[in-house]
Amino acid sequence: MEYSDAFLKEILTRTKRVAIVGISDNPVRASYFVARYLSLRRFTVVPVNPMLVGQVLFGAPVVASLSDIAEPVDMVDIFRRSEAVPEIVDEALAQFPNLDTIWMQIGVEHAQAAAKAQARGVNVVQNRCPKIEYQRLFGELRMGGFATGVISSKL
Repeated sequence: MEYSDAFLKEILTRTKRVAIVGISDNPVRASYFVARYLSLRRFTVVPVNPMLVGQVLFGAPVVASLSDIAEPVDMVDIFRRSEAVPEIVDEALAQFPNLDTIWMQIGVEHAQAAAKAQARGVNVVQNRCPKIEYQRLFGELRMGGFATGVISSKL
């Protein structure tokens, strides 16, 4: 899937609250460090994982499902296998009538669920990471020495 930089930047600029479905409390898991990164920026993270209910991650109590979130979110970020996506999308569309974006992490895609969300006017991003895209689009890409000033080709 191809997405324009303008499309991705617009989503990341207007998004304020992100529900992260499948979040982990293990700091080496991608869902944890993506949530941590987003929480260190201007995003409010709403952690969703039925196995972690009762914990607090990034200043918010973990909830079991999207249906347990009382206030609206702008984006649902999915860290689950592709087979789980249709149920998550259905729950998101039912719970958040004004949802702006469904974001599926790297390796996560589901064409039918994406089409269903898009038919309801929801933006869909598949097989991408909001952390990576945010870093790339807002000049924060620091992996492997990029944009750090530490590694240089200049003598």
